[in-house]
Amino acid sequence: MLVGAHWTMACSRYCGLATTINPCTPHDTLIPVREAGSLHRKSALELAEYALSPNPIEASIGVAAINSLLEIDEGIAVDINAADVLAERGRGKRVALVGHFPFIPRLRKTAGHLWVIEQRPSGDDYPEDSARDLIPRADVVAITGSALINHSLDGLLELCRPGALVMILGPSTPLSPVLFEHGAHIIAGSRVLDEPVVRDQVAQGATFQQMTGVRKVALSRQEGR
Repeated sequence: MLVGAHWTMACSRYCGLATTINPCTPHDTLIPVREAGSLHRKSALELAEYALSPNPIEASIGVAAINSLLEIDEGIAVDINAADVLAERGRGKRVALVGHFPFIPRLRKTAGHLWVIEQRPSGDDYPEDSARDLIPRADVVAITGSALINHSLDGLLELCRPGALVMILGPSTPLSPVLFEHGAHIIAGSRVLDEPVVRDQVAQGATFQQMTGVRKVALSRQEGR
């Protein structure tokens, strides 16, 4: 278990990643992580329960632990970049993107209209409370997997209109078909291929764009599901 500046990493059956969500509050007001210093003695299942915590750092730990346990159906997994899928499937359409991703300038060139919804908006971003108005109007909805950490994912999925293409993306995204049962059509996440390399990168504050030793993987909902 490693909680880095940008990413949290848990290793059990595999190695799982999740965004480290650290509240912007003074250190003396932070809610402490339960049993910090002893988490390496816990099982991955015990750590996975932290995903339900209102403490965002604990929730990051829990989602990373979940991701470390998941088996992937290699028969339906493809190596693909979520940005490529959005650029193609969102061409000329109304796209709602929850989360500020580095590929936004590229997506603006292909989407008919792009709404970027952020908890901490900047520039042309829309604040999170605009999701209720914008998401139901979108033809394509892409939601950061970090929404699982801050417990907003269920509500965001409920806003998607029937017929919209729904993607959950980012390294925090659990590569589990369970998400298809809740409205997702594409789930795009990551798998750690080189644990020692990625561990050093996480510990040294690397962004995901700086990471090597990670595979980008996507699963698509099968017809009839």
